[in-house]
Amino acid sequence: MNRNLILSACCLTGAVIAGCNSKLPQKPNIIFINADDIGFGDLECYGARAVQTPNVNRLANSGIRFTNAYSCAATSTPSRYGLLTGLYPWRRDDTGIARGDAPMIIHKDQYTVASLLTDAGYSTAVVGKWHLGIGEGAFNSQNWNGFITPGPSDIGFGYSYIMAATGDRTPCVFIENQRVVGLDPNDPIEVSYTTPFEGEPTGSANPEMLIMHPSHGHDQTIVNGISRIGYMRGGKSALWKDENIADSITLKAVRFLEKNNPEITGKPFFLYFCTQDIHVPRVPNPRFTGKTGMGPRGDAIVEFDWSVGQILDALERLGLTKNTLIILSSDNGPVVDDGYKDQAVELLGDHKPAGPLRGGKYSSFEAGTRIPFIVSWQGKVKPGTSATLISQIDLFGSVAQLTGQSIPENAANDSFKSLDSWLGNSDRDRDFVVEQSISRTLSIVQGNWKYITPSRSEKIDLNTNIELGQDTVPQLYNILDDPGERNNIAGENPDKVLELASGIKAIK
Repeated sequence: MNRNLILSACCLTGAVIAGCNSKLPQKPNIIFINADDIGFGDLECYGARAVQTPNVNRLANSGIRFTNAYSCAATSTPSRYGLLTGLYPWRRDDTGIARGDAPMIIHKDQYTVASLLTDAGYSTAVVGKWHLGIGEGAFNSQNWNGFITPGPSDIGFGYSYIMAATGDRTPCVFIENQRVVGLDPNDPIEVSYTTPFEGEPTGSANPEMLIMHPSHGHDQTIVNGISRIGYMRGGKSALWKDENIADSITLKAVRFLEKNNPEITGKPFFLYFCTQDIHVPRVPNPRFTGKTGMGPRGDAIVEFDWSVGQILDALERLGLTKNTLIILSSDNGPVVDDGYKDQAVELLGDHKPAGPLRGGKYSSFEAGTRIPFIVSWQGKVKPGTSATLISQIDLFGSVAQLTGQSIPENAANDSFKSLDSWLGNSDRDRDFVVEQSISRTLSIVQGNWKYITPSRSEKIDLNTNIELGQDTVPQLYNILDDPGERNNIAGENPDKVLELASGIKAIK
């Protein structure tokens, strides 16, 4: 979309940032906490009763809790691509769920949110789940035993401590500043997504070695008694311990805050903090085991809440709360059984991960992409709840407003400048929100209307038991009156169907 066609809000005035500690820079620190697979109904402040999330509540009580916020995709990789680039992932055909050996999907010459903030004088970091590929060229072309390039440093992140993909995919190691952490050079890492390594046990061939069994897929190389997607051998000293993943990434995030305190560096910071919980395999630390009665999935939500608390506590301890904008959200909607037999379905009880919404992760229905979204900035954001329609893809445009930076013409062309809405200074809805399911089926939300484009007829994912929201006929819902999308009113509103279908075509 041409930038000249994008609506923009007024730039943030100096008055908005006035009143901060004079020792701190006028530009605020920014933290984006990106949860993994946490649904609209998974957090206490969004209606959950079977799990307590006091630290997320603490953030919500000091900020705005949005009820009509969307990611731009119902799966991890395309959602994160859109968030960081301000571009719809469906504009490219290589932004699907990334393998662990995928080359970097954000090209090294692309301008990202992190690039913009680096240019604005920020210290920048990404910590946690990455799932956007690393290296370049063909699949499995990375040098896992040396400096892996390109990587986060090539797209604006000064510091990185990441998982190459997700917890259920090899390689099961942390990568700090593009080198595998704790690697023994005498035990080099090998990765394959096509051929098993001779002598290395797999979940399919050696189920007796498993402490957690797969329900579908996830039956290849075994690490820590859990079989994964993909094959791997070597790197034994570098393998993560699943129950310590949250501790490890949270510690690195807090250390980044400590080392980059603006009172020491003279620079504001941007931290993109991406948790692994509650993505499978769910192995919360023993400190959180049994906290909810919902098994590992519920306990992992409590673990996520702990990580949030550690970030908030660090900001308070460092005296940075007043000049830090914090955004908490999720990459996509929830899934209960996503590949392992962890009793998530059996122990769910009355808990509704999607709240009143239909579908879940992977789906075109609302639960695929309508996600928790909390914005907090002490003294700058008035606490409350907002039904304003917003999208994560506007992070780029909104941060540009906040920092007074210009966006190059060839960057972030799908990102609107929505800062006033995000800070609660305006209740103006985004003109529209476009979403993408796992099958790349597009839908559009405009006001109270939701239109899903016709696609293939597969309606339920048999592995996850999630309704995919796909149909061969147009679907139209009034999501204000019918948030569960039960009544397709396309036939009664042909003009609205034509209008929204034409809107998607124009955007494409």
